[in-house]
Amino acid sequence: MRKLLRRFRQRFGIAAPRLAVSPHIAWYWRALRVIMVLSISGALALWMYDAGRRFAGFDRGVLDEELQRLRTQVAELEEQVPKLQAIADSSDARLKIEQTAQRNLAQQVKALETDNARLKEDIAFFENLSAQDHAEDRVTVARFKVESNVIPGEYRYRVLLMQGGSRPREISGRLQFIVKMQLERKDVILIVPDETSEPQSAYQIKFSRFYRADGVIRVDPNAKVRSVQVRLLEKGSGQPRATESVSLS
Repeated sequence: MRKLLRRFRQRFGIAAPRLAVSPHIAWYWRALRVIMVLSISGALALWMYDAGRRFAGFDRGVLDEELQRLRTQVAELEEQVPKLQAIADSSDARLKIEQTAQRNLAQQVKALETDNARLKEDIAFFENLSAQDHAEDRVTVARFKVESNVIPGEYRYRVLLMQGGSRPREISGRLQFIVKMQLERKDVILIVPDETSEPQSAYQIKFSRFYRADGVIRVDPNAKVRSVQVRLLEKGSGQPRATESVSLS
């Protein structure tokens, strides 16, 4: 009984807890208040984000302007590319033409130098020749040279024939070359042109006092030429009228 009375006094007496009465608020007003709080929070967050970017040196407007400027420069460069390519192609074509012209000029200069050296040799030869006496109707090989060419297996020759006497007669015949070489460890003799082949106009000659000839002798590229002999075979005679040999080994 005492316990019951004590509980009653604690609940409804002076020591009882205070009762708070609050007015009733409709749900839509509460929702509006939540929306306002969220909006203010979002705006504040965006402002703080934008302020942080500006503080760090990042500005969206500046970035857009820089991006637009770069796009404009790219467009201008793309317009210039075909023009620059055309200029480059034209320059390359001119360079190739100049290089070709230089090569041709160098070849011409080399040929002129070769001709000049040959003329000097001829002048010296004829100067010595004029001081000598020659037997009447004697045919000699005044000069004979053979040099290996750039192409393997090709040898360029130059030969000068001379007939002495005050009234030399006309000589008609052909040139023949005897090439001694080593091929596959065997000694081989090559006759150019071959005795059995038809006469070739390149080796047919006709002269009365001097005759100069030059050409190319072709052999196997693997052959090693030892010596070359030139022969003047006069028409109607089986014996060489004149011979001369050069050694290449």
